[in-house]
Amino acid sequence: VPLSPMLILVKVYTRNDQFFILTLTARLTVSPSSSQLFKGDFVSLSCEEDDSSAGWTLRRNTSKRQRTQCGSTWGKPAGSSCNITLMIPQDSGVYWCESREGPISNMVNLTVTGKLSVWMILQSPVLPVMEGDDVTLLCKTKTTPSNLPAAFYKDGSLIRKQPTGHMTIQHVSRSDEGLYKCDISGHGESPSSWITVTGDTLTCLCFCSFQHSQCDDNLMTTKNHITPPPPLPS
Repeated sequence: VPLSPMLILVKVYTRNDQFFILTLTARLTVSPSSSQLFKGDFVSLSCEEDDSSAGWTLRRNTSKRQRTQCGSTWGKPAGSSCNITLMIPQDSGVYWCESREGPISNMVNLTVTGKLSVWMILQSPVLPVMEGDDVTLLCKTKTTPSNLPAAFYKDGSLIRKQPTGHMTIQHVSRSDEGLYKCDISGHGESPSSWITVTGDTLTCLCFCSFQHSQCDDNLMTTKNHITPPPPLPS
């Protein structure tokens, strides 16, 4: 069974010409596992770690505020998790886990739909998908059953139409990576979501000298052939 992608954080520093390496592992997970959510949905975000003393803090960037942490003006901390009881469009943004030493986990982009004209989402994996896995996409509306016929698109082109609103991509490969959306006749279309396909773990290397306590400025990310998503169309 393939493992879920894990971000490996490595802090390298020197003292008296000797190298010291501190490795931390963390992964941000979202439940339910979807990058698109309806206004009013409940969401739990968790910092999963190997070192329980690492002290991970959940932060986010939104269109209004940057680098705010769970429990300040949003969310309720619950151990290594953060619960948002009622999501609103202003909760749309980028979320990540950050340690006291500075390194960060994988970043997750969440979009909250709240306009009546787009009460529809495409439920897709929020984390990168391992090459060879099966992926199921679900076209959901807020007020009607989620088994209506739906059309699914990748990079703006129609892939297929499904009679029940579900589409499964079997044994995904790198060619399946891209921007997906769906529409249901008479209900409109969903926002777009980027699906990343990877065959390797995500590795993040942070090189810091001994004098530095923060290494944000020296963060270098290696994505192992993962193509970064393009900006969403306006």
